[in-house]
Amino acid sequence: MPARSLQVDGQKWDIHPSGYITQYTQDEYGLIFSRDAGNGREVRVTRYSPQGTRSREQSFAELSDSQLKELFEQSQPSFTSPEAGYER
Repeated sequence: MPARSLQVDGQKWDIHPSGYITQYTQDEYGLIFSRDAGNGREVRVTRYSPQGTRSREQSFAELSDSQLKELFEQSQPSFTSPEAGYER
């Protein structure tokens, strides 16, 4: 699945579904936000519940830029998430 990009505070973030499956299967999906931060890569993770289509790919494609920005604002650093392997 192709990644999408989003500008947040002048920084470009690449976004893609995590592929991590939770106990809620098709009721909840993870998104990974990543960017090159000069001396390394910064990764943030969040989850969302699709409002229309239950397909992960289709629901990701249906998210607007403003919805993605809201999800970014709710995201957490990668070390708090199994999707990112709890890595810093």
